[in-house]
Amino acid sequence: MANAPKPTTVKKESSSASNLFATLTIPICIIIGICIYKFILGDAKNFIDDNVENLPKVGNYAGMAYKGGPIVPVLMGMFLMVIVFSIERMIVIGKATGKGSLDAFVKKIQALLNSNNIEGALAECDKQEGSVANVIKSGLKKYREMEIEPNMDTDQKCLAIQKDIEEATTLEMPMLEQNLTVIATLVSVGTLTGLLGTVTGMIKAFGGLANSGAPDQAALATGISEALINTATGIGTSTFAIIMYNILTSKIDKLTYAIDEAGFSIIQTYASTHK
Repeated sequence: MANAPKPTTVKKESSSASNLFATLTIPICIIIGICIYKFILGDAKNFIDDNVENLPKVGNYAGMAYKGGPIVPVLMGMFLMVIVFSIERMIVIGKATGKGSLDAFVKKIQALLNSNNIEGALAECDKQEGSVANVIKSGLKKYREMEIEPNMDTDQKCLAIQKDIEEATTLEMPMLEQNLTVIATLVSVGTLTGLLGTVTGMIKAFGGLANSGAPDQAALATGISEALINTATGIGTSTFAIIMYNILTSKIDKLTYAIDEAGFSIIQTYASTHK
């Protein structure tokens, strides 16, 4: 019995650009966070008598955030990371989806398969572009190859088409999940870093209470303020990271489902028309 032909594969995009992007983005976001903390939040105009050593002016949130201490710029950098990586993933996933509606594209492919119009389905893939279209196009090419393959039965041909689609998916889909680990990590790290700032702030607050005689009200207020600001910033960063992570993963799941649906249609159509 002849061996099944090797499946055709789609070209796998290099991950080096994505890795470089992540390597540069993380320190740049931290540096930007430090600059915002020092030059914007730490502007003397935000404080009483234009003195950074004094308390913030009433209702001046920038000055309040500055009094959160040195952990605030780190948390701000993390928040910027979530924004940048989320935008980058949105762009990548958008390109992977293609030019038109994904649902409409899958329905067109199914309709063309039902009418045994393989060339028309390939043309639709060229119009749609993106990772989903690339995977389906690979399966359709294998479909066309199997029609002229004389040494395999229908079950073997269906298996060859299925393997080709699976391999194409394996090559395309990991690109979509790159950098999602950064966002997932920030979910936990943001909360823990905010908690660290909370602890340091409470240490300062209790230090103000520990003075002999009357408590140092300024030190007490500064410590509590630092604790609360870090808590709020850490929770805000983690909350935003969770929301974006769930949005991005749901979009990737939608692409995977579209590939599975179209791939199943390709295999079923071949099996039903080549009994």
